[in-house]
Amino acid sequence: MTTIVRDIMRKRLETIEDSASVQDAAKKLKDKEVSSLIVVDIDGKPQGLITERDIVTKVCTSDTFTSTITSKQIMSVPLITIDSTTTPAVAADMMLQHNVRHLLVIDSDKLDSKNFVGIITPLDFARYEEFPNDEVNKDEIDRMLQYYI
Repeated sequence: MTTIVRDIMRKRLETIEDSASVQDAAKKLKDKEVSSLIVVDIDGKPQGLITERDIVTKVCTSDTFTSTITSKQIMSVPLITIDSTTTPAVAADMMLQHNVRHLLVIDSDKLDSKNFVGIITPLDFARYEEFPNDEVNKDEIDRMLQYYI
């Protein structure tokens, strides 16, 4: 049986409103023990993604107060998505192509893009113990893990 993204993704997704401060986002990342938050508008529609890396590279490197910057100001856009039935090797390749570390997982049979089913990061590849037998796929995943971890 072929391994797909759904088999190794994390299903726990956390959100934060686009008007929330970066300080609130950092606290939520810490409290929820996650590395990213989906930024949503007032209607709950996904707008972008804020990661620990966004906070470090866009806020901590400048002399600004985290309480005065909103999540919307530093979120990563557009949201990069992948179908839950895609192989991990394709997911790894997408991360490298888009230079991202988080892919939001969707089900292609669900029409509403608000209904993400999970998220996949390089750590999920590392946690997954059985790599595919196909050497090309294994090489792609190994290359991605070396780049990000």
